[in-house]
Amino acid sequence: MSQNSLGNAMLHAKCPKCRTGNMFNVPVYSFRKLSEVRHHCDHCGANLHPEPDFYYGALYISYAFSVALFVNVMIILNIFFNDPDLWVYIVTVVVANVILLPFMQRYSKVLYLYGLGKLKYNPNQS
Repeated sequence: MSQNSLGNAMLHAKCPKCRTGNMFNVPVYSFRKLSEVRHHCDHCGANLHPEPDFYYGALYISYAFSVALFVNVMIILNIFFNDPDLWVYIVTVVVANVILLPFMQRYSKVLYLYGLGKLKYNPNQS
């Protein structure tokens, strides 16, 4: 996979226009300013906030991630642990959501910006 491929850029949360600059100021497990997106790309200067409150739509993607996690945890517990007690379901889902919350918030914003941000890749920017 090349360094500027779409998948690699999305995985590493890079700017959609140059695929080099970072979208976030802090690492994924830094709970301080966890989901704060830079206003401009530090490499090409692209505006990463196309309009005010743009990232509110990413809440729908984050919700879908959370539902998918819930369903997968339920299926895994039913198959491998032979239908455990209710408290096991609740604790497992809560713990999995807390552990994966930084990833779900961050990648929901990445997917939303790449899908609806109207920033097209320009190889000359990198």
